[in-house]
This record gives sequence, C-alpha cells and structure tokens, in this order.
Amino acid sequence: MAVRLTFFGGVGEIGGNKLLVEDGDTRFFIDFGVSFASETKYFSGYLCPRSVNGVGDYLEFNLLPRLKGLYSREQVESAGIRYSEPRFDGVLLSHAHMDHCGHLSFLDENIVVHCGETAKFILDSLEETGSTKFGDRRFKTFRTGDRVKVGGLKVEPIHVDHSIPGAYGFIVHTSEGAIIYTGDLRLHGPMAAMTREFVEKARDAEPIAMVSEGTRVSERERYVTHSEEEVRRMSFDVVAEAKKLVAAAFYGRDVDRFRTFYRVAVEHSRRFVIPTRLAHLLTKLKVDPKLKVPDVIKDENILVYMKRKRTGSFDERDYYLWERPFLDKAVNFKYVKENQSEIIFNLDLVGFAELIDVIPDAGGEFIYSRSEPFSEEDVEHEVMQHWLTHYGLKYRPIHASGHASRSVLMKEIIAEISPKQIFPIHTEEPELFSKLVKGEVGKVVLPQKNVCYEVSSTSVKKMKSKVHDF
Repeated sequence: MAVRLTFFGGVGEIGGNKLLVEDGDTRFFIDFGVSFASETKYFSGYLCPRSVNGVGDYLEFNLLPRLKGLYSREQVESAGIRYSEPRFDGVLLSHAHMDHCGHLSFLDENIVVHCGETAKFILDSLEETGSTKFGDRRFKTFRTGDRVKVGGLKVEPIHVDHSIPGAYGFIVHTSEGAIIYTGDLRLHGPMAAMTREFVEKARDAEPIAMVSEGTRVSERERYVTHSEEEVRRMSFDVVAEAKKLVAAAFYGRDVDRFRTFYRVAVEHSRRFVIPTRLAHLLTKLKVDPKLKVPDVIKDENILVYMKRKRTGSFDERDYYLWERPFLDKAVNFKYVKENQSEIIFNLDLVGFAELIDVIPDAGGEFIYSRSEPFSEEDVEHEVMQHWLTHYGLKYRPIHASGHASRSVLMKEIIAEISPKQIFPIHTEEPELFSKLVKGEVGKVVLPQKNVCYEVSSTSVKKMKSKVHDF
C-alpha cells in the first residue's frame, strides 16, 4: 500500500496544521492545531463553540476532521455521534504553539502524543495556569537524537529554531522513502545552528517529499528580518533614552524574547516585572540547563506582577495555588506606578486593563515585540493603538519573526534539502512556491484541504476516495 498524506488544516492559511500520514496499517497525525483564520469566520468574541456539544460545533463548519476512532467518547457522544475505539497510532507534535497543538484536547485519551521534553513542560504550564486543558492523555517525550516509533514507522525528530523552545522538524521513514515535515523554523534566530542541523539531516535522507511551512512566502516581504540581537540593540537604545515607563509586549512563551528584555533591563539597571504565567513557565523550564533561564524566585532583577483580584487587598487567598509561590517576589500596580523609570513592565496585550490602575505618565515607551502572525494572546491592532494614544505611550514596533524569510526558505532550506516533491502549508500564498522553487528542486504540489494524496518515490497522485468516515 502506498504512502498517503491527507491535509486537514494548514492549507492556504497560516496555522491549523493537521496532517494525516498513512503507510500500510500505520495511521498518525502530525500536529493537531487551531486554525485561527478559519475559526474566526464563525466564532468571535462571546460567540464561541459550545462545550456542551463536544466536537459538534467544530464539525458543523469543517474545523475538525470527520474521522472515526479519533475523538474521545465524551466529545463525540456529546455531539450525538456514536463512539469508536481509537484507530490511530498517535500524534507527533512539532511544538507547543496553539496553531499546532490547540485541538489535542478533543482526541481520544488513548492516542499517544509524542512531543519534545521542553514542549511537554510548556503544555503542563499552559494547563496549570489557564483554561487550556489537554485531558488525561498519554504523552511520550523525545529529544534530538531519539528515534520515535509510531505504528510501524520510525521518525527522527530534529530540533529547529523557532520563537518557542522545544520546536522540532521530522524525518518520517516510510515504505517509499523519507518524508520531511519542517514544522515552523527560521535561520536568523539565536539557535540557527539547530535549524542547520535539521536541514543537513533532511538533505542526507534524500526525501521523496517535503511538507514545508511558508508563513512569510508572499509577493513582497512584509517584514524586515531582524535577528534577536538586533531586537536587543534597538530595544537597548529605546530604554537608554527613556525617562519614564518602558512597557514591552511579547509572546508569553517566546523564551528568547524574554532573555532579550531581561538582558536589556539588567544593562540599564531596571528591574524586569513579568506576569505570573511567564514566571510559572520559566520555573518549569529552569530544569533544562540548555535553556539558561534565570531562577525567578532567586533573581533580584525579576519581579512578578500580581493583578488586583477579588478583595483588592492582595491577600494570599485571592490567588491560585500556582501563583502563591511568587508572592514573595510580587509587586502590584502601586509599585509600577511609583517606580516607572526603574522598571521594564512586561505587559501582555490581554492585560492592558492594568494600565487603568497604573496610570502611566505620558511620554513613556511601549515596545511591541510580537513574533507570530496569529496568537491566542493578541488583541486587534486598532484597539491597542487606542490604549496607547489614551495614555500617551510611544509605539515602538521591534521584533524578530519566528519564521524564515521567503528568500531564506527557498534558497537555504528547500534548495538545500532538494526534495522530489514539495507540499506548501502554513502559508496564505502557497501558489508562489511554484514560481519561487528553482533549479533541480522537485515538483510543487498545492494541497487541498480534506484531500488525500498518494505519494511514491516518483509521483504524487490525488485520490478520488472520500476521506470522511461520518
């Protein structure tokens, strides 16, 4: 039986990756993420999918695959669908961004999720500190150098540099040859050597096919490709001139960006005030010495911001159990208000309401340093600008993307790996791959959502059979 790839997400959109790989009796998914672009067509603000209907509301709008033996009993029976025992050998998770992992909670608990050790720490932190729940499911973790067995296939996970630690690409060794899955990756980050190692090993595998991200593939490059060091230098200059509050917004799991602003704060003798969720995550990641994160509890350069809750008295009883270990390092809006020139305030966008209590002095700085096109932590840009205008904060956009630029992806990643066939996903303009892929690199196949492709060492065949079980 030939190898089959079915794309249930990530097609013509950034994120929402759900790739089904089948080879003989083996069936598994690579990633199972949220499609922010697709979901916001039907759900927005207070209009949300109903949990009481399990997977039902998602299936209605084709936001989840209609496959038997994939979802938990509770999820399908709540939607009036008959439960089937698991028919899949597992899920390979490339990294812990929600557009790659956010729909894991729907899956049958007996379907094993394979992920990097660091990614599991991040998932644990997400579950302990928020409403994201992944259920009582089985996880198996790996690191670069391990071989993961999924069903009858062997998979090599290889670390890549991205805007979150614990990110991987995969070499899937099928009966027809190697298939490469890039995950999300870049070559301009502080850990570019990891991506280069992935590219070299993917090239040496002589792949018959490659499923490639293309986040920044567009007719015209939309962003300047800053390195993390350039973000540090530009932020350093902003803080050097600042006489008042410096607030900085960045993705809460971008540990590279945390380290950048931590360093800038120390260099300017400012203390770095961070949210409780970030403090919790850093505490989880501290066990991995390779990540080199400071000890939040012991580091005098770090303070933890506690929001006003319930009684408003900042009593220990007001806070969740996971927040209480940070109370000895805690500050509140009064401290921020009284020490504006002596801190960098990590203000996540969903926490903008804290400015109402802080009342920052006009003329302060707001460094906007996001790295992802879509995020569960974002607010609309226009809304953000209204807040900044209201409080007289200067807008300073300074960021490094989590994804390779168009030219780097084409010339230094795809051209180097040189697969026989390329499936572009995680991009809004997949058709540009056909124009941009040059030389001896293989044929570009533009995947369609919910369509199965039979892949061999010499060709790709689009299958006519339906991919829906119900």
